[in-house]
Amino acid sequence: METMLSNFHLYYYVGHKGKFGHEFLEAGQHELTRVSGARGVAVNPKPGKVKRVQVEFYVNENTFKERLKLFFIKNQRSSLRIRLFNFSLKVLTCILYIFRVLLDDPTQGIGCWGCIKRNYSNPLPDDEIDWGSILWVNRPLPLWGIQVTVALISFLESMLLIYLSYKGNIWEQIFRVSFILEMINTVPFIITIFWPPLRNLFIPVFLNCWLAKHALENMINDLHRAIQRTQSAMSNQVSILICTLLCLVFTGTCGIQHLERAGDKLTLFNSLYFCIVTFSTVGFGDVTPQIWPSQLLVVIMIFVALVVLPLQFEELVYLWMERQKSGGNYSRHRAQTEKHVVLCVSSLKIDLLMDFLNEFYAHPRLQDYYVVILCPTEMDLQVRRVLQIPLWSQRVIYLQGSALKDQDLMRAKMDVAEACFILSSRNEVDRTAADHQTILRAWAVKDFAPNCPLYVQILKPENKFHVKFADHVVCEEEFKYAMLALNCICPSTSTLITLLVHTSRGQEGQQSPEQWQRMYGRCSGNEVYHIKLGDSKFFGEYEGKSFTYASFHAHKKYGVCLIGAKREDNKSILLNPGPRYIMVNSDTCFYINITKEENSAFIFKEEEKQKKKGLSSEGIFSGASRLPVHSIIASMGTVAMDLQNTECHPSSGATLSLPTENGAGGRRPSIGPVLEIADTAAILPCDLLSDQSEDEANPSDDDSLPAPEYVKGYPPNSPYIGSSPTLCHLRPVKAPFCCLRLDKGCRHNSFEDAKAYGFKNKLIIVSVETAGNGLYNFIVPLRAYYRPRKELNPIVLLLDNPPDNHFLEAISCFPMVYFMVGSIDNLDNLLQCGIIYADNLVVVDKESTMSAEEDYMADAKTIVNVQTMFRLFPSLSIITELTHPSNMRFMQFRAKDCYSLALSKLEKKEREKGSNLAFMFRLPFAAGRVFSISMLDTLLYQSFVKDYMIPIARLLLGLDTAPGSGYLCAMKITEDDLWIRTYGRLFQKLCSSSAEIPIGIYRTESHMFSTSESQISINVEDCEDTKDMKDPWGGKCHRNSTSSDQSEHPLLRRKSRQWARKLSRRANRQTSKTDEKIDQQRQDLYHRSERQELSELVKNRMKHLGLPTTGYDEMNDHQNTLSYILINPPPDIRLELNDIVYLIRSDPLANVQNASHSQKSSSNRFFPSNEEAKNETQL
Repeated sequence: METMLSNFHLYYYVGHKGKFGHEFLEAGQHELTRVSGARGVAVNPKPGKVKRVQVEFYVNENTFKERLKLFFIKNQRSSLRIRLFNFSLKVLTCILYIFRVLLDDPTQGIGCWGCIKRNYSNPLPDDEIDWGSILWVNRPLPLWGIQVTVALISFLESMLLIYLSYKGNIWEQIFRVSFILEMINTVPFIITIFWPPLRNLFIPVFLNCWLAKHALENMINDLHRAIQRTQSAMSNQVSILICTLLCLVFTGTCGIQHLERAGDKLTLFNSLYFCIVTFSTVGFGDVTPQIWPSQLLVVIMIFVALVVLPLQFEELVYLWMERQKSGGNYSRHRAQTEKHVVLCVSSLKIDLLMDFLNEFYAHPRLQDYYVVILCPTEMDLQVRRVLQIPLWSQRVIYLQGSALKDQDLMRAKMDVAEACFILSSRNEVDRTAADHQTILRAWAVKDFAPNCPLYVQILKPENKFHVKFADHVVCEEEFKYAMLALNCICPSTSTLITLLVHTSRGQEGQQSPEQWQRMYGRCSGNEVYHIKLGDSKFFGEYEGKSFTYASFHAHKKYGVCLIGAKREDNKSILLNPGPRYIMVNSDTCFYINITKEENSAFIFKEEEKQKKKGLSSEGIFSGASRLPVHSIIASMGTVAMDLQNTECHPSSGATLSLPTENGAGGRRPSIGPVLEIADTAAILPCDLLSDQSEDEANPSDDDSLPAPEYVKGYPPNSPYIGSSPTLCHLRPVKAPFCCLRLDKGCRHNSFEDAKAYGFKNKLIIVSVETAGNGLYNFIVPLRAYYRPRKELNPIVLLLDNPPDNHFLEAISCFPMVYFMVGSIDNLDNLLQCGIIYADNLVVVDKESTMSAEEDYMADAKTIVNVQTMFRLFPSLSIITELTHPSNMRFMQFRAKDCYSLALSKLEKKEREKGSNLAFMFRLPFAAGRVFSISMLDTLLYQSFVKDYMIPIARLLLGLDTAPGSGYLCAMKITEDDLWIRTYGRLFQKLCSSSAEIPIGIYRTESHMFSTSESQISINVEDCEDTKDMKDPWGGKCHRNSTSSDQSEHPLLRRKSRQWARKLSRRANRQTSKTDEKIDQQRQDLYHRSERQELSELVKNRMKHLGLPTTGYDEMNDHQNTLSYILINPPPDIRLELNDIVYLIRSDPLANVQNASHSQKSSSNRFFPSNEEAKNETQL
């Protein structure tokens, strides 16, 4: 975000239904019309013309003053160039002054320009001073011209900077020392242009050395900010000290030399010698000034040196102590002229600090803000070093104090702060006590500064209502458990939300040779923005049309994804309010895009007419120049696609084959138009409240088994105050507490393991230390009313500590929710809770491990346990929460995997480039199998700029529900769906048939990382011979990824077996049958792989527990795949088999009354030919 224009242009094409149904694009064949800014008015193309829109993004306001301010002050790189140019000018003036002194000869006569020259070389009496030799110098005309030119440039630059930095007090700008020196050295030269006699007037140009020093200090700060260097402030202070000494010596040398023109006529070298001897306190006395003006200058210079140099030395010596002082205030003057925010924390860790600073200053309009940190503890060594970096030392102020003291709040100027962020200490073992401290801080700040906006982070949901008065509250456990729950049914939801709430450049991974990394990094730059409909170019033309129509056409035309809207008279944000929602001028639109519309300019291009004649339609659209399918769909516009009557005849099978009306092979579903106004009969209703319709749509596979009876309603018992009511699937009667225990039978049933229950769907197992109230938010999204009843997964809570009756009372109303006391450390507990029948295992970070002697070791036990389960159950999807995001590199660790090493290098490169998401390319994070709740801290920070981010995130995660607002779900692309081909066509299909809004794709690709542990017969020599010749990204040179010694020497095993066979031939071959049997068993054990050993271990434990071993899939290994997310991908991206598309589905309750007259047959999805595909889309 450092250039006025971004380096990319997005093109989206909108056409019409024409003779050929295609577009022909070629460079140079389009007419360009630029519309500057985000509020430009598009010119409607003539009928029959093709419109091409180029969106050009800006990062700041487009006013002339803002652009100048961005170029000269705000932008680090351009400001660095300006300061470097200014520094060069000042150095040049000093050099010109020395050059003028060397050329000056008083014996030739001195006087004003054009006057009779007088010779001042004759000696005068001792009591007289020749002032003429001091006032006048001999300045040649070329030298005068150069000095005047430099003075004009410096003067104009100073005036421009005064204008740009003016903040209401002009006298503050005028009486600055740098401005006064600038005027002394420039204004006299400008006067000489209009008054020639003064061209020989002496001007103290050597004083520009102090301006050069000032420019050098600013240049060093801008250099650190531009290149993101982490250099300590000590070296910066040393440079300032050296510059101060040089300026003192140079000023004294030039001043004494000039004044002594009326005395002993000292040369420049003699003056330099005198200054060095004097400032070094040696004082030989062989060279001394003779007249009182030069002597007075020496006295002044000595006083200045005595004042300036001790200050410089003191700051240099005691710099490391200054930050430790608890004293000091954020100045009232600065608080009145500058903006600042206050960060209140219990203890400041380096990770928390860097996350806050990087995310806060990622927004352009926050660059001028100061951050005041109020913390009761002293800075640790790492934080001190970071805050001494020039990048942060100029903008971050650390105050040691307590938010409970009014004196400390006054020091931080809390009453005039723009915002106050109060963060909890999540590394505390007692998280409730940490919340109590946060609550008191919030109360104290509200009491002291009632008008200061509060942004509060709370850990436990039961403590949230104490800080309900805050402007924005983020409850960590609410978001954590909701994301973990959605990860089980919408893969990688945690990664999706994390990428949306992080500020990214969208340039991560663009230099990578891997295609998936470039696409993934590019799409990660998408964020949520808002704009008023009447002020929008993206959505302004859709006033009076349906929301679905606006969303589809905005995506088709501009590539933005409209996900929600808000009425002016309604505070609730509605995600995908559906086709019956009519857009009005005062609506606020929420959309996903690379950047906000205000930083965009629009360029419309119309396709020129074909100049070449005799070119058929087949020739135009054949070959490599043929447009992708999404462009064909876009050309149809809002006209109904009567595909059977089109005259397009594709020349090859690569194009979309359109079915005939009554073809013998059957007609595939076509894509209908997205209507401007909703047609009730056209939109397929989704009445999930009707159990009867659901039963008819999804008949039971086994009619002999009675279907479970569930009801829909609101949970009667909420475990804490402030939980949002959600309509859920519930039991008709609450289950007794004894029936909730999975591993122990009771008088109601005798089941003692998951197998005995005979669940039809795969299990979801959650490993938690304690059943806290936050765990309630894990169950609610999985039992929400819009989840199909027959797709509900049983939930097993694996708890280290027994739950209390209060928690059991809250979960007893939910169907298929059980608990079991155990731990993931125990294999028997995992087998009893049904891990071999589970699709997902969720491992929640334990509170008891969050505090460790070494901070980053808090995740050690969790990581090792998950790695063990990763080896024991390779086909199981394990979702893990970690305390520290940096530890995610140890998940699914492969020590000798070339591809993992390449990803590690890529992460380091991205971190050096200043990326806030350097960890995004780690495969477990990209696949959504690991996340840290600390990554969601940015959600609170972003709320300062985007106050709608927390409500949108809560709606997406199902934590809040609003009447008419949709919810997040997913659908899977099957073979029967590949006829849609592109994401743009899928967008139109979803909008026109079921009014669903797609927002991204979760893609899984096969990739050979390394040979699996179960295949240890790899030739080690072959891999070692070729590992230096093959690209580490290719994944073809990988050795065995196991860390055991046995799997590292398969070649030695083979050699030893050959040697044993040779010896056996020489020996006596007459062995008994018993010896042969023992030898065969020994060889079988020797040949057995580590994978087989693990399999035997699991089977033996299952037999010991009395569990059947048939369900253990010992060879189903899905480790050689990689998965990643594409947020708001381009419309022309191709759909692939098994892609999972994220959807925002409209609220079924909003359609119940309007769709009551619809036929039941219209409730099917748009894939009616495949029952399995239909079930997949109902995730």
